[in-house]
Amino acid sequence: MNLLDTARQAAADVVKAAYDKAVAAGTLPQAELPPVAVEMPKDAANGDWASTFAMQCAKPLRMAPRKIAEAIVENLSLDGTCFEKIEIAGPGFLNFTLNPAWYQDAVRAVETCGADYGKTKAEKPEKIMVEFVSANPTGPMHMGNARGGVLGDCLAEVLAWAGNDVTREFYINDAGNQVDKFAHSVEGRYIQELKGEDAIEFDPSWYQGADIRELAHDLVLMHGDKLLDMTPEERFDAIVGYGLPHNIEKMQKDLERYKIHYDVWFRESTLHDSGAVAETVQMLTDAGVTYEQDGALWLKSTAFGADKDDVLRRANGFYTYFAADIAYHRNKFVTRGFDRVINIWGADHHGHVARLQRALDALGLDGSNRLEIVLMQLVRMMQGGEVVRMSKRTGKSLTLSDLLDEIPVDAARFFFNSRAAETQMEFDLDLAVKQDSENPLYYVQYAHARICSVLRNAAENGVSVPKAADVDLTVLTHADEKALIKAIALLPEEIREAALSRDPSKLNKYGVMLAAQFHRFYNACRIMDAEPAVRDARLCLCQATVQTIKNVLGIIGVDAPEKM
Repeated sequence: MNLLDTARQAAADVVKAAYDKAVAAGTLPQAELPPVAVEMPKDAANGDWASTFAMQCAKPLRMAPRKIAEAIVENLSLDGTCFEKIEIAGPGFLNFTLNPAWYQDAVRAVETCGADYGKTKAEKPEKIMVEFVSANPTGPMHMGNARGGVLGDCLAEVLAWAGNDVTREFYINDAGNQVDKFAHSVEGRYIQELKGEDAIEFDPSWYQGADIRELAHDLVLMHGDKLLDMTPEERFDAIVGYGLPHNIEKMQKDLERYKIHYDVWFRESTLHDSGAVAETVQMLTDAGVTYEQDGALWLKSTAFGADKDDVLRRANGFYTYFAADIAYHRNKFVTRGFDRVINIWGADHHGHVARLQRALDALGLDGSNRLEIVLMQLVRMMQGGEVVRMSKRTGKSLTLSDLLDEIPVDAARFFFNSRAAETQMEFDLDLAVKQDSENPLYYVQYAHARICSVLRNAAENGVSVPKAADVDLTVLTHADEKALIKAIALLPEEIREAALSRDPSKLNKYGVMLAAQFHRFYNACRIMDAEPAVRDARLCLCQATVQTIKNVLGIIGVDAPEKM
């Protein structure tokens, strides 16, 4: 239910009907004209909706815009519409004012929809996969994963609220070079713990993190030195068989703690085991976009605009990560039938975007249009005006788990979703835990709690919130009441825009705006002291506002507390 969009379309229809009537009356000439443009003015003094139709038509109609506007108004009828009046301003703006019934309908719409208020039906619903985080299971998740997790989760939510069938997926890279490197790294630390640091030279290319030492220590406690008696293959299997599941389980727990719940955890190894990677590479060869050189099989990526070609199969017969990635996306489109796939990637992967899309194009999958990549910029963690790279608790690189030990989960989610993915951001840890209006999350949550307090106080005084359908809401005529209702009515449009732009941070900004509008209303309009008809209408408005704030916070994935 999008009453703002309905009003916008109604204004356009009214203007078009008036033009057609003016043409029939001979007041305006017939011409091929653009669609009627209608927008919401920044200043409510200029009306609730404004059309520049007269200016649009000045050239094709060869008339002054003001004259066109006058002819439109003369032939215009507002009967049966949501508008009270229309006025001409300046050179020919057509300014529409909504009638009281529209405001009443807007409040009642929230009560009707309840927890679903804001959801809309997509004109063309799509089956969409959003893949995000997909961190290598060879170590802990970092701040890029923390930001990408929230952006992906919130984007998936707004896409679903906008009427699409959405699946959240995590791609587990449990095959290939990084797994070999992981096994060798743990093996090296395992040997060093048993025999001393000098027993084996730890290769600089291996993983250096403390988590590798911890896994090696676990293996010593579990097996003692028995792994040394195994063949290299047996030892590899034992290390990977313990280390990867251990790390994957830790990632799953951290993400659940972060309020991220995936529909699918997809393993890269299944693509190799099923033969899907080999099959996909063969399909590319059959399409004539590969060649062999030095024993390796290459994709002609330069033919797709890349700066270099890419290896699909190495001379040793092993397929590359890129080959697996193409097979993975073929699985998304062909095997599982997604209409659209959206991946959240770090900005350092920008060079990989076009080559993957073009490879899918070569397979006839229209990757250039159906595969979207949201590139996410870096985040800097700040505290006390200084960049934070290490955890105070562990003294190691700051991980997602460390962050959630430092600040509330809600704060992490709200702040990471406060900027569009393509913008760099500074995450202020001090601000995230502040309990005042400087903290935008606190400000929005406080508005929700404040309204809950108003409703509780009313109940304690024997006044229950009546059903909006039973109250005359047309008495809500104060400027701040009308502004709050219009802010509430914006939610479906904000969700639609966030989905179209792939920018869920719009919901954060909307939540702050709505909270500010409520605080202005609360300070300007008495509630319990007002005469009963106005009091009841204002209580209904409070109920609609609290539901709207709760829905917004729910989309972002944070709580809506009733007391603070």
